[in-house]
Amino acid sequence: MGLCGIGALPFVGGGAARAQTQGYPNRAVTIIVPFAPGGSTDFVARLLAQHLSAKLNGNFVVENRAGGSGTLGHGAVARARPDGYTLGVSPTGTFALAPFLFEKLPYDSDKGFAPISLLAGNAMFVCVHSSSDIKTYADLIAAAKAQPGKLTYASAGAGTIAHLAPELMLDMSGTEMLHVAYRSGGLQVQAVIAREANLGFIDTVTAIPYIQSGELRALAVTSVGRSPQVPQVPTLAECGLTGYRATNDFGFFAPAGTPSEIVRQLSASAREILAMPEVKARLDAASIDIYAGTSEAFPPYQAEEARRWGDLIRRRNIKME
Repeated sequence: MGLCGIGALPFVGGGAARAQTQGYPNRAVTIIVPFAPGGSTDFVARLLAQHLSAKLNGNFVVENRAGGSGTLGHGAVARARPDGYTLGVSPTGTFALAPFLFEKLPYDSDKGFAPISLLAGNAMFVCVHSSSDIKTYADLIAAAKAQPGKLTYASAGAGTIAHLAPELMLDMSGTEMLHVAYRSGGLQVQAVIAREANLGFIDTVTAIPYIQSGELRALAVTSVGRSPQVPQVPTLAECGLTGYRATNDFGFFAPAGTPSEIVRQLSASAREILAMPEVKARLDAASIDIYAGTSEAFPPYQAEEARRWGDLIRRRNIKME
């Protein structure tokens, strides 16, 4: 995988670093999730916090600070004291899309953070109600072309990946649909179930139980490969959108200026946790892919995600509602 140049980690002299990190953590560590409880970002963050608490013999606590398509909570991380006691887990929509969607952010997205790790990521299923006449991706595109701008797609909020992933599909397929933004992934899926919207790109954590229960029909999945949990559902690339990929990836951040020893300790611990069989089993069950990246690999990946999504946002003139 290939993230917007966050910049090199600050150098902290050996003696100073050891003084700052000795006994870390010796008090509670807050991990800020910039969305409400229950979504996939929250799921990954809580799993990480649970195992960091055990591994580092500390108390890692998740705090949900929703608002501004994730920018409120993400900004709180950037403004926190850079001592390792305030961290954040944010998704693609916040760390890669928001800089192109907001005219002004309450933080410097390039210089405000020290990247710790790209943790994991999950795809979305293109879902319709199980009683819909739209039974395949081909049916969806045919209906969209027959009624330009009439079909509606629900998202988990303007500026989220659940908003931009359908826009990528529309851009590549030459079709138009109407975006209806909801305040969370939970409200998004309920809108599709209640048939308030024709479809939604719903993350795997949320969608799989409804697909398995028969309440939703999955037309396609947005990942490069099929979901092991629902292998009968084709990828959008298989459906004809060659090269299509849209995943909701989860980055682990500290404020810029956090001692490099702490960043390295957290990065190594996160990779070890993600390699644990019981953690892998939990993530596999939710169809979440493990990346377990290093802090050094994070900025190039963010830069590439920012480039491709930024190009789409400019091309389609997408603005926050």
